[in-house]
This record gives sequence, structure tokens and C-alpha cells, in this order.
Amino acid sequence: MAGAARTPAFGQAVIGPPGSGKTTYCLGMSEFLRAMGRRVAVVNLDPANEGLPYECAVDVSELVGLSDVMDALRLGPNGGLLYCMEYLEANLDWLRAKLDPLRGHYFLFDCPGQVELCTHHGSLRSIFSQMAQWDLRLTAVHLVDSHYCTDPAKFISVLCTSLATMLHVELPHVNLLSKMDLIEHYGKLVTPL
Repeated sequence: MAGAARTPAFGQAVIGPPGSGKTTYCLGMSEFLRAMGRRVAVVNLDPANEGLPYECAVDVSELVGLSDVMDALRLGPNGGLLYCMEYLEANLDWLRAKLDPLRGHYFLFDCPGQVELCTHHGSLRSIFSQMAQWDLRLTAVHLVDSHYCTDPAKFISVLCTSLATMLHVELPHVNLLSKMDLIEHYGKLVTPL
């Protein structure tokens, strides 16, 4: 994806805490875009994400798997995931070789849900920065479970996390409330939606 003469590629880096619906969003968005006649490549950047419901164009688990890392290095899930992202960052030539043939597709990157990867750890930001060097222009889509709107402390916390993510990731950013279909089951809202 290098070279000034090449047409830029575009996509979304789908981020958010665990269970916020990133994988479901990628599935739904890929189906929507395909129905609109767009070529779509869903890229799984989460080495812990197993049993993907979508057709995966690139899967980081082919390069590094969380359970293998945890077993080999005796790390827990958090340390293992950080190691996996650092390993991907050190092996970006692998990712570029996988993405290059997909030039012309719209990319959806299904990212890991570990919050610190988007708030203060440098690997994911570095990976996105390198993609920009390849002329792959991304927008961060930050999913937040709508149940956080039911409690003032949770709501303020998620706003702070979203802001920290926006500042750290350094991409154009869209915050989305997910699971809005379940909002009535959560109880009274702090603020009207």
C-alpha cells in the first residue's frame, strides 16, 4: 500500500470494551456494505476472538494466538493480549502482506476489547499509525454498551474512557452506543436518548 500513485484505502477500526458488540457490529456492517455493492474485508485483530461469525479476510490468530502465548510465556489473559499486540506491531510486514491484495476493499478492523490498548498502551496506536503510512485511512468507531446510560457514575466513567481513547488513538473518532434494542431492559436512564 505504499507509493504516492496508489489510491488510498479506507476503513473503520472498531474498538470498545469487552462485550460492547464489536464483532457483531463488524458482521452487521459487512452485511450492510455488501448489500450496497461494496467490497468489504473484515480483519480480525483480536487474537482471543474465536468462532468468528463473519467471513474473515485476515485473522491475526494466524500470526499469534492468545492461548499459545499464555501457555508458552505463562502469562494471564491481559498480559498475553498485550504481548500479542506487541508481536503484531513487531511483525507489521505480515499484516501488510495480507492487506495489500485486498486493496480496493473497504476495511473493518475488529480490535481487541482490552481498554488499556486504546487508552494508554502504544501498540494499537502504532499499528494504526503505520497503516496510515500505507495510505490506509481509518476512522475509529468506539462502541459503548448502552447500559452505561443507566447509572450516573458509569455514564461519567464511560465518557472519560471515550475521551481518553479519542486522545490516545489519534484517529477521526465516532462514539456509538451499542445494544440500544436492550435499553428498556436496563431500567431508568440517567439522560434521555
